[in-house]
Amino acid sequence: MEKYIAKSTTIQDVASTSVRWKIFWLLLLLITINYIDRASLSVAMPLISKEFHIGPAIEGLLLSSFFWTYALMQIPGGMLADRYGPRVVIAGATVGWGLFQALAAASIGWSGLLIARLGLGTAEAPIYPAGGKLNSLWMTKNERGRGATLLDGGAPLGSALGGIIIAGLIAYLGSWRLSFVLAGVGTMIVGYFAWRFIRNNPSEHPGVNSVEISHIEDSHAKERALEPRGGNSKFIEIFRYRSVWGMFFGWLCFNVLFYGLLTWMPTYLSEVQGLDIKQIGGAIFIMFFSGFIGELVGGWLADRWKATGASEGNVLRVMFGFASLIASISIFSVAEVKNPMVIIGLLSSTLFFLRWCGLYWSLPSIIATHDRVGALGGVMNLGGNVAGIGVPIAVGFIVQTTGSFYLGIMLFAAAGVGLFICSTLLIDYTKKVLV
Repeated sequence: MEKYIAKSTTIQDVASTSVRWKIFWLLLLLITINYIDRASLSVAMPLISKEFHIGPAIEGLLLSSFFWTYALMQIPGGMLADRYGPRVVIAGATVGWGLFQALAAASIGWSGLLIARLGLGTAEAPIYPAGGKLNSLWMTKNERGRGATLLDGGAPLGSALGGIIIAGLIAYLGSWRLSFVLAGVGTMIVGYFAWRFIRNNPSEHPGVNSVEISHIEDSHAKERALEPRGGNSKFIEIFRYRSVWGMFFGWLCFNVLFYGLLTWMPTYLSEVQGLDIKQIGGAIFIMFFSGFIGELVGGWLADRWKATGASEGNVLRVMFGFASLIASISIFSVAEVKNPMVIIGLLSSTLFFLRWCGLYWSLPSIIATHDRVGALGGVMNLGGNVAGIGVPIAVGFIVQTTGSFYLGIMLFAAAGVGLFICSTLLIDYTKKVLV
């Protein structure tokens, strides 16, 4: 008996490993690289358009082409993660998009570059749905907020750093082609390390001790005990659930605002506010880095609140509602203010609170049964990337037709209101989607 007690005390005193957090910091790095690689074409476009003798129409086609295949492959990417596990999907996607990033450097005309961008979109597509799946497998109920925002935090961080890094590489190497090759090879190397470190389940990872495994598996067992059994319906029947449409359109509204700021705010700051290129670069960094900080704050706040015993659904509904309203008010105010410094502050406020809604990436694990998390994440991100395809074109049409950014900014504010409605009224945070 004494030996048993001594042994039991020793086990209790063993500190838990923290491999799950290291995995999600790695995911933050991957998504950051993802957005840096996306930004590369925008940064290099002045050089590319001159070399290939292309005009604005072809430039717009090239910039939009990434989202065609990226949106199309969201649901298949999520299904792959459900079937084969997120490890192989994440590593394969990272190596694949690095390869297409490097191959773009071999383009001898705009058509070759178009094919490379289509390949880049295809390869990058599974990373978010697979990351959402990994969140359900590795994080406990009270950790998934931070897991979701670490996963999604690479979007504003990569947007903040992308222009600086790619422009710096082009300036240092003297060639957009060499910068693409270097970025692509670097991405493939990170993909290899992702394969070496990530595992589909905690019990498969050599660095996880029994304390961390018990912490995760005990939490999952309690969730599974309350989870209804999935049906045998066809996948298409997932769309009969109101919550699925709420996630789809909520994430679409989120990305109307995010991609609108990402694609059009540099032009707005230049043409309307009169900022020079150096000032624009600084403003973009401040705005999107504020979004990155907001994302981490949102995840931390959600998990701390849930840990007090608050209902997960109530926490998310209140946080989404508050964040979307503040973001809508901030972006609406941009149209009414003339001082450039105040406008940069308002845009930073917009992104700080908007990125709280990176918590949407915890929704697939909350609303889907465990075997459909990846697929539901793909459905959600399909909605987001419909916005990626449409919003740059729509705002361009508005500005060209009206000669003003005012209605474009109103579109962004309306998207914030739409995000509020979807997040607070359409999504049922207590009912599982059964397929």
